Amino acid sequence: MTSNGKGKSSVDSRIMVLGRSAVGKSALVVRYLTRRFIWEYDPTLECTYKHHSVVDDENVVMEILDTAGQDENIHREGGVRWADGFVLVYAINDRQSFEDITSIKQYIDETKKTNVQCVLVGSKSDLHHERLVSTVEGQKLAADMACAFFETSASEAGSEIPELFQELHREIKRRKLVENKPRRRSSAQQVKQVLTKMFNKQTSKTGPS
Repeated sequence: MTSNGKGKSSVDSRIMVLGRSAVGKSALVVRYLTRRFIWEYDPTLECTYKHHSVVDDENVVMEILDTAGQDENIHREGGVRWADGFVLVYAINDRQSFEDITSIKQYIDETKKTNVQCVLVGSKSDLHHERLVSTVEGQKLAADMACAFFETSASEAGSEIPELFQELHREIKRRKLVENKPRRRSSAQQVKQVLTKMFNKQTSKTGPS
């Protein structure tokens, strides 16, 4: 794992992690990259990490942009345009962070102007005694956004954090395969076009002078 700039060469997936300040974005990223949990982070620090992983028996390279925690920096056009997919994070004990997700997703849609791959993550699931957002609410929002949903905690080993990044990579890969698939016209369409051209040519020859 290396901290890196937003380069595009030899990268399979570019992932941006977004959410309100103090929802645990950096903790999720660090847990995925290092399998460790760190309690304190600099909320002003923004890092892009290049990470080599294996997904479905395939070696892949991901770049993960861990965004700074200030709420005013949530909407950043450059990062959004750079990313292939998004991890949208709220904390289950922070109602406002959950309500912010809708506007974040809307901003992404307006900026990208294309189908957006994302996963919705309810973080700090270990703080169930402080829960302000139900699992059902998270599931419903994810269904409305047509994306996968995870509840997890960076403080717990064996969480689903690796799976959420891997699932997002799979969705990004599927979209790229569809976008890069050659658009071939059917044989019937090609024959029809040739016959139409021949008919038009014959008509022009036999028409009035």
